[in-house]
Amino acid sequence: MALPGWLRWVAPVLLGVVVLLLWQWLVRALALPVYLLPAPSDIWRAAIDAWPLLLLSAWHTLRLALLAFLLAVAGGVLIAVAFSQSRVLEAALYPYAVVLQVTPVVAIAPLILIWVGVDNAATAVVLLAWIVAFFPILSNMTLGLRSVDPGLRSLFRLYGGSRWQELRLLRLPASLPFLLSAMKVSAGLSLVGVVVAEFVAGSGTSPGLAWRIIEAGNRLQTARMFAALLLLAAIGISLFAMLAMLERRLLARWHDSAR
Repeated sequence: MALPGWLRWVAPVLLGVVVLLLWQWLVRALALPVYLLPAPSDIWRAAIDAWPLLLLSAWHTLRLALLAFLLAVAGGVLIAVAFSQSRVLEAALYPYAVVLQVTPVVAIAPLILIWVGVDNAATAVVLLAWIVAFFPILSNMTLGLRSVDPGLRSLFRLYGGSRWQELRLLRLPASLPFLLSAMKVSAGLSLVGVVVAEFVAGSGTSPGLAWRIIEAGNRLQTARMFAALLLLAAIGISLFAMLAMLERRLLARWHDSAR
């Protein structure tokens, strides 16, 4: 039986409130020091005190994550379309895309930073985040373009449809659910990639949230660290929610994945 729509929102909110209240009580009951584990009230005060700085850092991180995400979507879709038109091209390039995906970002970040220059840390961060976010788009889009009903393809050929018409009118619309699903994953990965890249390549030269976390940790300002982490979580949830809404808008009338 399907859950009512209101329960999908109320249940996680109630659970969150219970967890926060329990957290607050345990910290006070055990008299834990703030630098070890701050209470939710301490985190709230730290967030209010540092709100202008955290908001500026959040905007910087979000801007780089969105840029990396858009580049990943554009590059993944274009290369997937090329793969769908040429099996030889796919066989030649796909293994290198896999190699790029499985290579740890932290391992290649110093090399990327050397290539682009220390003064261009933001460029290095975007490139590293793009590497993280690119593969889900490529793999899902390639799968979507290859998953077209053979009967519909035969019908296009029967009526003399060109390869361009088949791609534009059949393959691309059929692959849209795969692309939208991959975009929800890729958006989160782009944010993770930016934060990891900022830790390795951008910290100290980048005003992003990763640097604020390191800065607060070095000063034992644990409450501010939690505030920055919660802000990152809020950004990630917002990106996922907006893409999920876009998916429902585009697919609700004709595809089961949006229901």
